[in-house]
Amino acid sequence: MKKIVYALLFSTLLTSCASTTQSGVAGVQRKQFLMLSAQQVENMSAQSYLQTLKEADSKKTLNVNGGQLARVRAISNRLIAQTGVFRPDALQWKWEVNVEQNDQVNAYCMPGGKIMVFTGLMDKLKTTDDELAAVIGHEISHALREHGRERMSIASAQQAGLMGLAILAGAASNKNAAALGVQAASAGSTLFFALPNNREQEREADRIGLELAARAGYNPNAAVSLWQKMSAQGGGKPPEWLSTHPSNEARIADLRALAPKMMPLYEVAKLH
Repeated sequence: MKKIVYALLFSTLLTSCASTTQSGVAGVQRKQFLMLSAQQVENMSAQSYLQTLKEADSKKTLNVNGGQLARVRAISNRLIAQTGVFRPDALQWKWEVNVEQNDQVNAYCMPGGKIMVFTGLMDKLKTTDDELAAVIGHEISHALREHGRERMSIASAQQAGLMGLAILAGAASNKNAAALGVQAASAGSTLFFALPNNREQEREADRIGLELAARAGYNPNAAVSLWQKMSAQGGGKPPEWLSTHPSNEARIADLRALAPKMMPLYEVAKLH
């Protein structure tokens, strides 16, 4: 029985590796470990996003500034219109775009296209539309690449392997299997919101985000000025090898090298 269980688990691991996006000019082609289903992850994210909206609304911090909201949605919609280059199904996602009154210099896009931009990003950095597009494009790219699902899958395989084996082997009754499923969903939600993107995922989001912005008619060079502003805000940072994210210097160098490759896309977009 153990041999059968391990064979089934090994088969699952093998069939769970694929790339979620087409390469585009950005050239992102890495295969990803995606053991958890996209639907499960999207459902958890939608519930969390809804809760976030309710909390922000109760604090009177949701979509307070109509001008900022209109600006963010206009930029986001132009970027979303280009997502089909990397995955056609993304054009049918139930996208949502909102702005929260929050001093944090941050934004995110949950699986399935749930975008939130904090006002600190605009107020503190005085971002141009091109720079704001670089941020939102980066966050959309995390969703397109399903980085959250990837992180959750890896963590689940590492930390909940016995649970997976029990389900695969049919060792639990239907009732117990259902209980395990609830526990797995709860653990997955915790993992998704607690685990940061790693350096490779950040680089992928930088590359795809730059292409999305260029195709949407936003100057790809703005990503460089954006991260220069970010670096000035952040102050001292630990060496790159101590961080899950690329250092600001490495990130700026990568973006500066990649921007010229995206300029033809930007020039074409400006003509339309």
